[in-house]
Parts: sequence; structure tokens; C-alpha cells
Amino acid sequence: MTTLEKDILAILTDDARIAPNKIAAMLSVDEQTVKNTIKALEESGVLVKYTAIINSERAEDVLVEALIEVKVTPKKKEGFDGIAKQIAAFPEVKSVYLMSGAYDLAVFVEDKTLQQVSRFVSERISTFDGVISTATHFILKKYKIEGVATEKDDADNRLSVQA
Repeated sequence: MTTLEKDILAILTDDARIAPNKIAAMLSVDEQTVKNTIKALEESGVLVKYTAIINSERAEDVLVEALIEVKVTPKKKEGFDGIAKQIAAFPEVKSVYLMSGAYDLAVFVEDKTLQQVSRFVSERISTFDGVISTATHFILKKYKIEGVATEKDDADNRLSVQA
């Protein structure tokens, strides 16, 4: 990956709304070079999606979110990929990660109620061949999302030390 590609990705990661002409000015390159580089990053699959980070506690429609740890028996010739792709295909599933530790997959799910998330785990994930066990953790509060604090603390909470 070139330095230009890394620089563009860093800028877009911080704020995906920045226009190519502003990125070009920030990096001292021409706008068409930035556009071509972004297009190449998209086509190669490096740049997958532009998204907004939403603090669901402040949004009107609050969804229940959960982290589901899944222990599986990897299949011959597929490893963990086959079952991970099957789980990822469900619309309730927002992210799936292969991880080290006691469980093999971390699955992030969103649905309208605790019961719907629970039903999703019991009726869908746990029924797959190769799923040994699951552990469901409901997300109660988010303090930081994608590197951004959810609460802005504008108040200065330090004690006055005036004599």
C-alpha cells in the first residue's frame, strides 16, 4: 500500500464526509489523483463501506444489541469460514469475527427486543452443525464507538484551588 493510499484511508476513517477536493488540498495532490485512488481502494475491496456512527441511546428507535460468543468445530476443508459465512448471512448480524480464546467467533447482533435476540441465538445460531456452545452478552451502554466517545464532557470538573 502506498503512502498516499494510507493517508487517504486515515482521513476517510476520521471523517468519511470529507470531499476529494479537500483531501487533495490536505495532501497537496490533485483532486483527480485522490478520486482515482479512492476508486481503486473501493474496487480492490480495501475500502468496503462509508458509514455513520450513531449513538443508539440518543436515537428514537433503540435496538437491543448483543455480543454472542460461539464455539464451533471447524469443518474439514472449510475451517471456520463456512459457518462464519452462514451466520453472517442473517440480517440481524452486524459483524462476525474469528477470535482466539475460549470461543471461536464473536457475533454482534441487533434486534428489537431481548426476546428476539434470544430466539435468534436459540433457534438459528445454536442449530448449526458444528456449533458446540454460545454465550450471549447484551450491550447495556456504549462509552466509545469506533474510537469516538459517546458522551461529550464539556464541564470542567476540577476543583478550584484559589487562595
